Amino acid sequence: MSDTSTSAPKTKPVRVSPARSVAFDLLRAVLRKGTPLDEALKAHRGFGLLPVSDRGFARLLAAVTLRRLGQIDRILAGRVTKPLPARASAVWDALRLGVAQICFVETKPHAAVDTTVDLVRARGHDSYAGLTNAVLRGLVRDNADLGAPEDNLPDWLRASWWAAYGAETTAAIAAALMREPTLDLTVRDDPTAVAASLGGTVLMAESVRVPLTGNIPDLPGYDDGAWWVQDAAAALPVRLLGDLAGRRVIDLCAAPGGKTAQLCQSGAKVLAIDRAAKRLTRLRENLTRLGLSAATEVADATTWRPKAPVDAVLLDAPCSASGTIRRHPDILHLKASGDIARLVDLQTRLLANAAEMVKPGGQLMYCTCSLQPEEGEARVAAFLAERPDWRRAPIAAGEIAGGGAWLTADGDLRTLPSHLPDAGGLDGFYAARLTRRAAAVGGGAPLKRARIPVND
Repeated sequence: MSDTSTSAPKTKPVRVSPARSVAFDLLRAVLRKGTPLDEALKAHRGFGLLPVSDRGFARLLAAVTLRRLGQIDRILAGRVTKPLPARASAVWDALRLGVAQICFVETKPHAAVDTTVDLVRARGHDSYAGLTNAVLRGLVRDNADLGAPEDNLPDWLRASWWAAYGAETTAAIAAALMREPTLDLTVRDDPTAVAASLGGTVLMAESVRVPLTGNIPDLPGYDDGAWWVQDAAAALPVRLLGDLAGRRVIDLCAAPGGKTAQLCQSGAKVLAIDRAAKRLTRLRENLTRLGLSAATEVADATTWRPKAPVDAVLLDAPCSASGTIRRHPDILHLKASGDIARLVDLQTRLLANAAEMVKPGGQLMYCTCSLQPEEGEARVAAFLAERPDWRRAPIAAGEIAGGGAWLTADGDLRTLPSHLPDAGGLDGFYAARLTRRAAAVGGGAPLKRARIPVND
């Protein structure tokens, strides 16, 4: 008996690459909702269910797309001649992932095309499957003009860097920011042994650079507290404070605690201040893993004061974080020029208050992970112009691995992402070492409040 049913055939469900589906969600969270990439990763319920290798690919694909978005959109603009309607924004984002795979991630072309078409269909845009297929197959077939890394910089950021560093250095910075970040560790005892166990290299002092693979907590030495994650550039300011054994040091804006750990390791009596209780909890957990301890207090560092002045204060001020774009490519899309003025005001207030915590003859290390001079050199210049009781303690070329190339004319630390290109680069970082004159000559304000618990 023949089948005479006239019912429509069932449509087979589209099978979508789980890793690419997660990458799509991450991209949308950043670009359409303004969520930082790290927060989107933590919030995505499906990300943690992926196998480790797929987790790595999902994050890589999202990060590369965010880093290269200017180039990607330029490529697409030359191939999608009619703008897509707003309701099809998901199609455009899927195309972005497809272009990223073909041009920058070196995915097999047929896999990039087919999985992107599947993604478009799975997200309810079957009518755009043909367009997606045609655009990406054309890209595979032709030699696309990829543009330049600078195409990925927002206009305000590129203009700022041109003014501060010149066109050639700006181009080098932009190129460096397009590379996958390295994994740097600060080591407690034996950098050579840790480097050997992890297949890494000793970069400078206690900093070891290792291949970025797998889960960090699974790496040898993590559970033993042999090391902590910290970019090599970010590890420099504490070392530039010299011998801290037995000295009382306040770490302002301390979380997540990499520099706090360095201070504790140096033998200082440390009080870590942060306004976020959850971040201080994480800091204490990190110190416990490392077998270190510090007193902590939840407080606003713009107004809080210790009972008595201390030997040194480390202020790693909140900033635009433009020096860390290779690690946090969402910064290219979530930060704007207007943010700088707000941050500068906060930094000014933090620096002024930090200065009142230091005793005469003591030190203040001001640092930011920003490439913007307004947040670094200009902040220190303005502070010193108003405070004759403070002076700069210039950093000598022999104190740091990069020598004079990593120093400003005034003797401040200024690392760029384009430094150490053959070793994988560095985060952009600024630090100024300041000393309070032994005999005050003006400036300052009376101390307020009490309490300075220390880890005696």
